[in-house]
Amino acid sequence: MGKEILVIGGGQAAASFAARIRQHDADSKITILSEEPHLPYQRPPLSKKYATGEMQRDQLLLRPENWYSDNGIKFREDVMVSRIDPEAKTATTSSGEEIRWDKLMLTTGSSPRSLPDAVGGSLEGVYLLRSIQDADQFATELIKGNRVAIIGGGYIGLEAAAVCAARGLEVTLIEAAPRILQRVACPETSRWFKTLHEQKGVKIHEDTGLSRIDENQGKATSVVLAGGSEIEVDFVLVGIGIVPNAELASGAGLDVEGGILVNEYCQTSHPDIYAAGDCAAFQYRGELSRLESVQNAIDQAECAADNIAGQTRIYEPYPWFWSDQYDVKLQIAGLNRGYDTVVVRPGEREGAMSHFYFNGNQMLAVDCMNDPRTYMVSKKMLEAGKNITPQQAADLELQLKSLM
Repeated sequence: MGKEILVIGGGQAAASFAARIRQHDADSKITILSEEPHLPYQRPPLSKKYATGEMQRDQLLLRPENWYSDNGIKFREDVMVSRIDPEAKTATTSSGEEIRWDKLMLTTGSSPRSLPDAVGGSLEGVYLLRSIQDADQFATELIKGNRVAIIGGGYIGLEAAAVCAARGLEVTLIEAAPRILQRVACPETSRWFKTLHEQKGVKIHEDTGLSRIDENQGKATSVVLAGGSEIEVDFVLVGIGIVPNAELASGAGLDVEGGILVNEYCQTSHPDIYAAGDCAAFQYRGELSRLESVQNAIDQAECAADNIAGQTRIYEPYPWFWSDQYDVKLQIAGLNRGYDTVVVRPGEREGAMSHFYFNGNQMLAVDCMNDPRTYMVSKKMLEAGKNITPQQAADLELQLKSLM
Protein backbone atom coordinates (compact mmCIF):
# COMPACT_ATOMS: atom_id res chain seq x y z
CA MET A 1 0.00 0.00 0.00
CA GLY A 2 1.31 3.44 -0.90
CA LYS A 3 2.40 6.14 1.52
CA GLU A 4 0.47 9.27 2.48
CA ILE A 5 2.65 12.11 1.22
CA LEU A 6 1.63 15.61 2.25
CA VAL A 7 3.08 18.78 0.72
CA ILE A 8 2.57 22.10 2.52
CA GLY A 9 3.07 25.03 0.17
CA GLY A 10 1.90 25.50 -3.40
CA GLY A 11 4.73 27.06 -5.39
CA GLN A 12 7.48 25.95 -7.76
CA ALA A 13 9.09 23.54 -5.30
CA ALA A 14 5.75 21.87 -4.54
CA ALA A 15 4.93 21.31 -8.21
CA SER A 16 8.42 20.00 -8.97
CA PHE A 17 8.38 17.67 -5.98
CA ALA A 18 4.95 16.24 -6.85
CA ALA A 19 5.94 15.58 -10.46
CA ARG A 20 9.17 13.86 -9.44
CA ILE A 21 7.69 11.70 -6.68
CA ARG A 22 4.94 10.55 -9.00
CA GLN A 23 7.58 9.42 -11.52
CA HIS A 24 9.01 7.13 -8.85
CA ASP A 25 5.82 6.12 -7.10
CA ALA A 26 2.51 5.39 -8.81
CA ASP A 27 0.70 4.27 -5.67
CA SER A 28 1.28 6.78 -2.89
CA LYS A 29 -1.37 9.37 -2.15
CA ILE A 30 -0.04 12.89 -2.77
CA THR A 31 -1.83 15.95 -1.38
CA ILE A 32 -0.68 19.56 -1.83
CA LEU A 33 -2.04 22.27 0.49
CA SER A 34 -1.64 25.84 -0.73
CA GLU A 35 -2.56 29.06 1.05
CA GLU A 36 -2.99 30.84 -2.26
CA PRO A 37 -6.20 30.61 -4.32
CA HIS A 38 -4.22 29.50 -7.39
CA LEU A 39 -2.51 26.47 -8.84
CA PRO A 40 1.32 26.64 -8.71
CA TYR A 41 2.56 29.41 -11.01
CA GLN A 42 5.70 31.17 -12.18
CA ARG A 43 6.73 34.16 -10.08
CA PRO A 44 9.52 35.76 -12.18
CA PRO A 45 7.14 37.09 -14.88
CA LEU A 46 4.77 38.71 -12.37
CA SER A 47 6.41 42.14 -12.33
CA LYS A 48 7.18 42.06 -16.03
CA LYS A 49 5.12 40.30 -18.70
CA TYR A 50 2.14 39.54 -16.48
CA ALA A 51 1.80 43.03 -14.97
CA THR A 52 2.13 44.62 -18.42
CA GLY A 53 -0.50 42.34 -19.94
CA GLU A 54 1.89 40.49 -22.25
CA MET A 55 1.20 37.24 -20.39
CA GLN A 56 -2.22 36.03 -19.23
CA ARG A 57 -2.87 34.38 -15.89
CA ASP A 58 -3.30 30.88 -17.31
CA GLN A 59 0.10 31.22 -19.00
CA LEU A 60 1.71 31.60 -15.59
CA LEU A 61 0.62 28.13 -14.48
CA LEU A 62 3.40 25.58 -14.13
CA ARG A 63 0.97 22.75 -14.92
CA PRO A 64 -2.63 22.86 -16.21
CA GLU A 65 -5.37 21.96 -13.76
CA ASN A 66 -6.08 18.57 -15.30
CA TRP A 67 -2.45 17.49 -14.86
CA TYR A 68 -2.96 17.15 -11.11
CA SER A 69 -6.06 14.98 -11.38
CA ASP A 70 -4.58 12.97 -14.26
CA ASN A 71 -1.60 12.13 -12.04
CA GLY A 72 -3.61 11.37 -8.92
CA ILE A 73 -2.38 14.48 -7.11
CA LYS A 74 -4.88 16.22 -4.86
CA PHE A 75 -4.35 19.97 -4.95
CA ARG A 76 -6.23 22.07 -2.40
CA GLU A 77 -6.28 25.86 -2.68
CA ASP A 78 -6.93 28.38 0.10
CA VAL A 79 -5.87 26.01 2.89
CA MET A 80 -3.77 27.36 5.73
CA VAL A 81 -1.95 24.89 7.97
CA SER A 82 -1.73 26.15 11.53
CA ARG A 83 0.19 23.28 13.13
CA ILE A 84 2.13 20.13 12.36
CA ASP A 85 2.72 17.34 14.87
CA PRO A 86 5.83 15.33 13.96
CA GLU A 87 5.12 12.58 16.50
CA ALA A 88 1.49 12.01 15.59
CA LYS A 89 2.33 12.71 11.92
CA THR A 90 -0.56 15.06 11.43
CA ALA A 91 -1.12 18.55 10.06
CA THR A 92 -3.94 20.70 11.38
CA THR A 93 -5.54 23.37 9.22
CA SER A 94 -6.91 26.71 10.41
CA SER A 95 -10.42 25.24 10.12
CA GLY A 96 -9.48 22.45 12.53
CA GLU A 97 -9.18 19.66 9.97
CA GLU A 98 -6.51 17.07 10.81
CA ILE A 99 -4.60 15.46 7.94
CA ARG A 100 -2.39 12.43 8.45
CA TRP A 101 0.89 11.85 6.63
CA ASP A 102 3.70 9.33 6.39
CA LYS A 103 6.12 11.70 4.70
CA LEU A 104 5.86 15.47 4.89
CA MET A 105 7.35 17.93 2.40
CA LEU A 106 7.65 21.59 3.44
CA THR A 107 7.72 23.97 0.48
CA THR A 108 6.40 26.95 2.39
CA GLY A 109 8.51 29.46 0.44
CA SER A 110 9.12 32.98 1.63
CA SER A 111 7.35 36.27 2.26
CA PRO A 112 8.39 39.76 1.20
CA ARG A 113 9.66 42.09 3.89
CA SER A 114 7.29 44.98 4.44
CA LEU A 115 7.89 48.45 5.81
CA PRO A 116 6.71 49.04 9.40
CA ASP A 117 3.28 50.58 9.82
CA ALA A 118 4.96 53.42 11.73
CA VAL A 119 6.61 54.68 8.54
CA GLY A 120 3.60 54.08 6.30
CA GLY A 121 4.03 50.49 5.24
CA SER A 122 0.31 49.69 5.33
CA LEU A 123 -0.95 52.79 3.51
CA GLU A 124 -3.05 52.53 0.38
CA GLY A 125 -0.77 52.78 -2.65
CA VAL A 126 2.15 51.00 -0.96
CA TYR A 127 2.72 47.67 -2.67
CA LEU A 128 4.76 44.51 -2.27
CA LEU A 129 5.42 42.28 -5.26
CA ARG A 130 5.34 38.55 -4.59
CA SER A 131 1.96 37.10 -5.58
CA ILE A 132 -0.54 37.30 -8.42
CA GLN A 133 -2.68 39.60 -6.29
CA ASP A 134 0.34 41.89 -5.75
CA ALA A 135 1.01 41.99 -9.50
CA ASP A 136 -2.65 42.75 -10.25
CA GLN A 137 -2.48 45.78 -7.94
CA PHE A 138 0.86 46.88 -9.40
CA ALA A 139 -0.58 46.65 -12.92
CA THR A 140 -3.30 49.21 -12.13
CA GLU A 141 -0.60 51.81 -11.44
CA LEU A 142 1.33 51.35 -14.69
CA ILE A 143 -0.01 54.57 -16.17
CA LYS A 144 2.22 56.89 -18.19
CA GLY A 145 3.20 59.89 -16.11
CA ASN A 146 2.53 58.23 -12.73
CA ARG A 147 5.25 58.86 -10.15
CA VAL A 148 6.61 55.85 -8.29
CA ALA A 149 9.16 55.51 -5.52
CA ILE A 150 10.79 52.09 -5.36
CA ILE A 151 12.27 51.22 -1.97
CA GLY A 152 15.16 48.78 -2.42
CA GLY A 153 17.86 48.43 -5.04
CA GLY A 154 18.06 44.66 -5.38
CA TYR A 155 16.96 42.70 -8.42
CA ILE A 156 13.25 42.93 -7.56
CA GLY A 157 13.45 46.71 -7.27
CA LEU A 158 15.52 47.12 -10.42
CA GLU A 159 13.28 44.86 -12.48
CA ALA A 160 10.24 46.85 -11.36
CA ALA A 161 12.05 50.10 -12.12
CA ALA A 162 12.75 48.88 -15.66
CA VAL A 163 9.08 47.99 -16.21
CA CYS A 164 7.88 51.35 -14.86
CA ALA A 165 10.42 53.41 -16.83
CA ALA A 166 9.63 51.54 -20.04
CA ARG A 167 5.93 52.38 -19.52
CA GLY A 168 6.64 56.09 -19.20
CA LEU A 169 6.40 56.47 -15.42
CA GLU A 170 8.59 58.82 -13.39
CA VAL A 171 10.77 56.46 -11.36
CA THR A 172 12.80 57.17 -8.23
CA LEU A 173 14.70 54.29 -6.64
CA ILE A 174 15.90 54.55 -3.03
CA GLU A 175 18.61 52.25 -1.68
CA ALA A 176 19.80 52.44 1.94
CA ALA A 177 23.11 50.67 1.23
CA PRO A 178 26.04 52.56 -0.31
CA ARG A 179 25.23 51.05 -3.72
CA ILE A 180 22.50 49.12 -5.48
CA LEU A 181 22.95 45.34 -5.60
CA GLN A 182 25.49 45.57 -2.78
CA ARG A 183 24.43 42.29 -1.16
CA VAL A 184 24.57 40.24 -4.35
CA ALA A 185 27.02 41.80 -6.83
CA CYS A 186 30.41 43.42 -7.19
CA PRO A 187 30.79 47.22 -7.55
CA GLU A 188 31.41 46.77 -11.28
CA THR A 189 28.02 45.12 -11.80
CA SER A 190 26.34 47.72 -9.57
CA ARG A 191 27.82 50.58 -11.62
CA TRP A 192 26.86 48.88 -14.88
CA PHE A 193 23.21 48.63 -13.88
CA LYS A 194 23.12 52.06 -12.27
CA THR A 195 24.30 53.58 -15.55
CA LEU A 196 21.74 51.54 -17.51
CA HIS A 197 18.84 52.74 -15.35
CA GLU A 198 19.96 56.36 -15.26
CA GLN A 199 20.17 56.35 -19.05
CA LYS A 200 16.52 55.27 -19.03
CA GLY A 201 15.55 58.19 -16.80
CA VAL A 202 15.46 56.46 -13.41
CA LYS A 203 16.61 58.64 -10.52
CA ILE A 204 18.69 56.56 -8.11
CA HIS A 205 19.42 57.59 -4.51
CA GLU A 206 22.10 55.37 -2.95
CA ASP A 207 23.18 55.45 0.69
CA THR A 208 19.81 57.03 1.43
CA GLY A 209 17.40 55.96 4.12
CA LEU A 210 13.62 56.31 4.15
CA SER A 211 12.22 58.42 6.97
CA ARG A 212 8.50 57.92 6.30
CA ILE A 213 5.75 57.83 3.72
CA ASP A 214 3.31 60.72 4.02
CA GLU A 215 -0.37 60.30 3.19
CA ASN A 216 -3.62 62.06 2.45
CA GLN A 217 -6.80 60.29 3.58
CA GLY A 218 -4.89 57.05 3.99
CA LYS A 219 -3.20 57.05 0.56
CA ALA A 220 0.53 57.49 0.03
CA THR A 221 1.34 60.91 -1.45
CA SER A 222 5.08 61.34 -0.88
CA VAL A 223 8.17 59.72 0.55
CA VAL A 224 10.40 61.62 2.94
CA LEU A 225 14.07 60.68 2.86
CA ALA A 226 16.32 60.52 5.90
CA GLY A 227 17.91 63.83 4.98
CA GLY A 228 14.52 65.54 4.98
CA SER A 229 13.92 65.87 1.24
CA GLU A 230 10.45 64.92 -0.01
CA ILE A 231 9.46 63.19 -3.26
CA GLU A 232 5.85 63.31 -4.39
CA VAL A 233 4.47 59.97 -5.57
CA ASP A 234 1.36 58.29 -6.89
CA PHE A 235 2.42 54.96 -5.43
CA VAL A 236 5.28 53.20 -3.66
CA LEU A 237 6.73 49.76 -4.38
CA VAL A 238 8.69 47.99 -1.63
CA GLY A 239 11.38 45.49 -2.59
CA ILE A 240 13.61 45.04 0.46
CA GLY A 241 14.09 41.30 0.45
CA ILE A 242 12.25 38.23 1.63
CA VAL A 243 12.14 36.08 4.77
CA PRO A 244 11.73 32.29 4.80
CA ASN A 245 8.39 30.94 5.98
CA ALA A 246 9.72 28.74 8.76
CA GLU A 247 7.12 29.32 11.48
CA LEU A 248 5.39 25.95 11.03
CA ALA A 249 8.69 24.12 11.28
CA SER A 250 9.79 26.10 14.31
CA GLY A 251 6.46 25.50 16.04
CA ALA A 252 6.85 21.77 15.44
CA GLY A 253 10.26 21.73 17.10
CA LEU A 254 12.28 21.29 13.89
CA ASP A 255 15.72 22.88 13.71
CA VAL A 256 15.47 26.38 12.24
CA GLU A 257 18.38 28.74 11.62
CA GLY A 258 17.89 31.34 8.92
CA GLY A 259 15.40 28.91 7.39
CA ILE A 260 14.32 25.31 7.90
CA LEU A 261 17.57 23.40 8.37
CA VAL A 262 18.02 20.44 6.04
CA ASN A 263 20.88 18.00 5.53
CA GLU A 264 22.47 16.88 2.29
CA TYR A 265 19.41 14.72 1.57
CA CYS A 266 17.03 17.71 1.98
CA GLN A 267 15.85 16.10 5.22
CA THR A 268 14.97 18.19 8.28
CA SER A 269 15.80 17.27 11.87
CA HIS A 270 12.84 14.85 11.70
CA PRO A 271 13.64 11.87 9.43
CA ASP A 272 10.22 11.87 7.74
CA ILE A 273 10.01 15.61 7.08
CA TYR A 274 11.80 17.24 4.15
CA ALA A 275 12.03 20.84 2.92
CA ALA A 276 13.03 22.61 -0.28
CA GLY A 277 13.04 26.01 -1.93
CA ASP A 278 13.22 29.48 -0.38
CA CYS A 279 12.32 28.15 3.08
CA ALA A 280 15.20 25.66 3.31
CA ALA A 281 18.66 26.42 4.72
CA PHE A 282 21.58 24.06 4.12
CA GLN A 283 25.35 23.87 4.15
CA TYR A 284 26.93 24.95 0.87
CA ARG A 285 30.73 25.06 0.68
CA GLY A 286 31.01 25.27 4.44
CA GLU A 287 28.50 28.06 4.90
CA LEU A 288 24.84 28.00 5.88
CA SER A 289 22.94 29.07 2.78
CA ARG A 290 19.53 29.65 1.24
CA LEU A 291 19.32 29.93 -2.52
CA GLU A 292 16.42 32.10 -3.61
CA SER A 293 15.99 30.92 -7.18
CA VAL A 294 13.74 28.91 -9.44
CA GLN A 295 16.64 26.57 -10.18
CA ASN A 296 17.19 25.76 -6.51
CA ALA A 297 13.47 25.24 -5.86
CA ILE A 298 13.26 22.71 -8.69
CA ASP A 299 16.52 20.87 -8.08
CA GLN A 300 16.20 20.68 -4.30
CA ALA A 301 12.58 19.50 -4.48
CA GLU A 302 13.47 16.79 -6.99
CA CYS A 303 16.35 15.63 -4.79
CA ALA A 304 14.00 15.39 -1.80
CA ALA A 305 11.57 13.35 -3.91
CA ASP A 306 14.35 11.01 -4.98
CA ASN A 307 15.32 10.42 -1.36
CA ILE A 308 11.75 9.83 -0.20
CA ALA A 309 11.49 7.29 -3.01
CA GLY A 310 14.60 5.53 -1.71
CA GLN A 311 17.17 6.73 -4.26
CA THR A 312 19.61 8.14 -1.62
CA ARG A 313 20.89 11.20 -3.48
CA ILE A 314 22.95 14.07 -2.10
CA TYR A 315 21.92 17.58 -3.10
CA GLU A 316 24.85 19.26 -4.89
CA PRO A 317 23.66 22.62 -6.26
CA TYR A 318 25.24 24.42 -9.19
CA PRO A 319 23.66 27.83 -8.68
CA TRP A 320 22.49 29.97 -11.55
CA PHE A 321 20.21 32.98 -11.68
CA TRP A 322 18.87 35.51 -14.15
CA SER A 323 17.30 38.98 -14.30
CA ASP A 324 15.60 40.79 -17.19
CA GLN A 325 15.82 44.59 -17.25
CA TYR A 326 14.88 46.57 -20.38
CA ASP A 327 16.59 44.77 -23.27
CA VAL A 328 19.30 43.37 -20.98
CA LYS A 329 19.39 39.77 -19.83
CA LEU A 330 21.67 39.26 -16.86
CA GLN A 331 22.73 35.63 -16.41
CA ILE A 332 24.69 34.58 -13.34
CA ALA A 333 26.54 31.30 -12.86
CA GLY A 334 27.97 30.31 -9.49
CA LEU A 335 28.03 32.15 -6.16
CA ASN A 336 30.42 35.07 -5.72
CA ARG A 337 30.89 34.71 -1.95
CA GLY A 338 34.48 35.18 -0.85
CA TYR A 339 35.77 36.84 -4.02
CA ASP A 340 38.85 39.06 -3.90
CA THR A 341 39.23 39.90 -7.60
CA VAL A 342 36.87 40.90 -10.41
CA VAL A 343 37.89 40.69 -14.08
CA VAL A 344 35.85 42.69 -16.59
CA ARG A 345 35.61 41.05 -20.00
CA PRO A 346 33.68 42.58 -22.93
CA GLY A 347 31.53 40.14 -24.87
CA GLU A 348 31.59 39.47 -28.59
CA ARG A 349 28.42 41.46 -29.27
CA GLU A 350 28.22 45.21 -28.94
CA GLY A 351 27.35 46.21 -25.37
CA ALA A 352 27.84 42.70 -24.00
CA MET A 353 29.86 42.47 -20.80
CA SER A 354 30.85 39.84 -18.24
CA HIS A 355 32.29 40.22 -14.77
CA PHE A 356 34.27 37.24 -13.46
CA TYR A 357 34.67 36.67 -9.71
CA PHE A 358 37.82 35.02 -8.36
CA ASN A 359 39.29 33.97 -5.06
CA GLY A 360 42.97 33.89 -5.90
CA ASN A 361 43.15 31.93 -9.15
CA GLN A 362 39.88 30.07 -8.58
CA MET A 363 36.81 31.22 -10.50
CA LEU A 364 33.73 31.45 -8.27
CA ALA A 365 31.06 33.03 -10.43
CA VAL A 366 30.32 35.28 -13.39
CA ASP A 367 27.77 38.00 -14.15
CA CYS A 368 26.98 38.10 -17.87
CA MET A 369 25.08 41.05 -19.35
CA ASN A 370 23.75 40.19 -22.81
CA ASP A 371 26.67 37.76 -23.12
CA PRO A 372 25.06 34.29 -23.39
CA ARG A 373 28.09 32.56 -24.93
CA THR A 374 30.34 33.50 -22.04
CA TYR A 375 27.63 32.50 -19.60
CA MET A 376 27.14 29.05 -21.12
CA VAL A 377 30.85 28.28 -21.23
CA SER A 378 31.40 29.51 -17.68
CA LYS A 379 28.40 27.62 -16.34
CA LYS A 380 29.51 24.38 -17.97
CA MET A 381 33.03 24.79 -16.61
CA LEU A 382 31.80 25.44 -13.07
CA GLU A 383 29.55 22.38 -13.22
CA ALA A 384 32.38 20.25 -14.59
CA GLY A 385 34.82 21.43 -11.90
CA LYS A 386 37.05 23.15 -14.46
CA ASN A 387 38.60 26.55 -13.92
CA ILE A 388 39.26 29.83 -15.71
CA THR A 389 42.09 31.89 -14.24
CA PRO A 390 42.02 35.71 -13.98
CA GLN A 391 44.69 35.88 -16.67
CA GLN A 392 42.61 33.77 -19.03
CA ALA A 393 39.45 35.79 -18.36
CA ALA A 394 41.35 39.00 -19.11
CA ASP A 395 42.84 37.66 -22.37
CA LEU A 396 40.44 38.86 -25.07
CA GLU A 397 42.32 36.85 -27.71
CA LEU A 398 41.50 33.64 -25.89
CA GLN A 399 38.32 31.80 -26.90
CA LEU A 400 36.98 30.62 -23.54
CA LYS A 401 35.23 27.63 -25.12
CA SER A 402 38.67 26.30 -26.04
CA LEU A 403 39.25 25.70 -22.34
CA MET A 404 36.50 23.08 -22.27
